[in-house]
Amino acid sequence: MPDDRSHVDGARVLADLNALRSIGAYKTGVHKPSFSEPHMRSLQWLAQRLPEAGLAATIDGIGNVLGTSAKSGPKLLAGSHLESQNYAGWLDGPLGVVYALEAARVINPDSGTNGAVEVASWCDEEGHFGHFLGSRSYVGAVSEDEIDAARDRTSGKTMRDALRDAGLAGQPRANAERGRHIGYIEAHIEQGETLESGNLKIGVVTSIVGIWQYRITFAGEQNHAGTTRMTVRRDAGLALAQFCVAIDERFPGLSGPRTVWTTGRITLDPGAPSIIPGAAEMLFQIRDEDPAVIDRLEDFLRSMAADVTAQGRCSVAVERLRTGAPAMMDAAFQQAIEAASLAFAAGKSLRMPSGAGHDAQILATIMPAGMLFVPSIGGISHHWNENTADADIVTALLDVPSRQVSRQSVSAVSRSPIVQPPRGASQPAAESVRLLPA
Repeated sequence: MPDDRSHVDGARVLADLNALRSIGAYKTGVHKPSFSEPHMRSLQWLAQRLPEAGLAATIDGIGNVLGTSAKSGPKLLAGSHLESQNYAGWLDGPLGVVYALEAARVINPDSGTNGAVEVASWCDEEGHFGHFLGSRSYVGAVSEDEIDAARDRTSGKTMRDALRDAGLAGQPRANAERGRHIGYIEAHIEQGETLESGNLKIGVVTSIVGIWQYRITFAGEQNHAGTTRMTVRRDAGLALAQFCVAIDERFPGLSGPRTVWTTGRITLDPGAPSIIPGAAEMLFQIRDEDPAVIDRLEDFLRSMAADVTAQGRCSVAVERLRTGAPAMMDAAFQQAIEAASLAFAAGKSLRMPSGAGHDAQILATIMPAGMLFVPSIGGISHHWNENTADADIVTALLDVPSRQVSRQSVSAVSRSPIVQPPRGASQPAAESVRLLPA
């Protein structure tokens, strides 16, 4: 099979990534929350470059950038996101978008390749206004009521106001055209240390974990911190702290090999130094790839709450806020990525699940999806010190847009019966949505 590494421009990819890094730069990372001025400039940057890959660029009414091809043949969709966490890293998201752009630059002009790569940047993967709003909108899973209710988690600004200020109000949201794409592929930094510690270059993602979010509230009795004896206190803050310790002591015996849990926020009411808290709240999250494990842990969480309530000091209530089903990555994509790693990364790859959520799990609900990881230095992510060695970026780049990957993945995935369009069905052109003015 021909080797097209000479067509891949690693220096161009690094320059693109650094150009995006300069937009909204913060220390060694970036700060570009969804619909902020730096985020919108990043979307414009991408839209202006998509024609280099023979793609028509559009920005839809929820902030997705889509690059579509008029070339005949099967279409492979690739991408990630361009907004960031607050004051965070420069590669989380942009790496996958720029890889997709480079793959399209290499594959789309090649008359010897039947088909094209189309590029997507999904909006708000980082959850400033909701979870996976851009990719969920694309698959038809976001209602107008959800957009009406969405608020920025930091400022409280409504999403409608953010869309208006970004110039997107009134623009249509793009919908996936079923049967157009043979699948979706996304490259991403690992956001962990498994690859680096194992001297590995490519992570072949097997599945993306589900995320379940809970609000656990404690109701006690507010009273004076100096005059209330310890034996009669109904301290909601103490009950919360003891509950957290009990989780860490008892969950390991019920969890799976890769289950993780986190208490991400604790609030005490009224939160004053001389007042015993009468109420307390914790936001709690569980991640795993097996829903049965989550069911077992949630049942145990509720039984723990009932036991504390029965003791009579404080009552405890568990409310599930979010259910996130895990997603399995397509076997044909895994095989294609692994085969490419043999050619371009000396076989230094590992099949592994993703402990973080990604847009690929949303796209996997309507088409085959695959992901590959590149090493993260020190396993750091969601921080401005997030980084990946230039050499690792270029190595993984060769894993993505090579003719070997494109042809193998197209042929293997297109044979799958779940992506075959109905007999006689045509491939419709992408819905036209208005591009933001520069």
